Amino acid sequence: MTDQHHTSKNFDLEMETLRTGVLEMGGLVELQVRRALEGLRSGNMAQLEAVIRDDSRVNQMENDLDHACNQVIAKRQPTAIDLRMIITVLKSISDLERIGDKARKIARYGVALHDQHGATSPSVDLNHMAEVALSMLRTSLDAFARLDPVAAARTLHIDETVNGEYQSIIRQLITYMMEDPRSISSALDIMAMAKAIERVGDHSKNIAEYVIYMAKGISVRHASPSEVDEKIAAA
Repeated sequence: MTDQHHTSKNFDLEMETLRTGVLEMGGLVELQVRRALEGLRSGNMAQLEAVIRDDSRVNQMENDLDHACNQVIAKRQPTAIDLRMIITVLKSISDLERIGDKARKIARYGVALHDQHGATSPSVDLNHMAEVALSMLRTSLDAFARLDPVAAARTLHIDETVNGEYQSIIRQLITYMMEDPRSISSALDIMAMAKAIERVGDHSKNIAEYVIYMAKGISVRHASPSEVDEKIAAA
């Protein structure tokens, strides 16, 4: 067995480790968002505080994967699709870390909401928007795992639904504040949580765009979903 063959096998293993790391980090941040929303719904303060505390795990995973990417670049000097894969990993873990930050934000506002506001909190459902945003994250990660640009492009279409639901929630909260000034403080906290969920969708969309770049070598930033579909078909 030649040294070149050993090197190739080691390189393949390193690339697979990076790919697996992204998927594991994605699973963790999805869990963090779900736990934050469950704690918000149930008023489980211990669960909300655990989300805040466990954000350090997300940060550590980002640091570890960033270091691993830089090691691969330094040792292997990858080109073509291998280099695009590493760039995609580096960008994706940055967005995943920010999704983790959004989970922590939801948890922190959830603690404040249950501690300070109680009965004056407007009754607004964030769960459906959150499920749609999390479906974007799962679709993006699945597309990453399968190198599937078509599946990634579907995520871009879903983002329009998240944005529409976010605007609807904001309108509801404005109505609550106009009708009952006592609800203003809690409504503003809920707005912040709704914005955090909307940003989960945005970061998931970013990951989908990186997947398209990785698979096809084309940039689809600033393109509409229909334009992205056309670019993928033509590539």
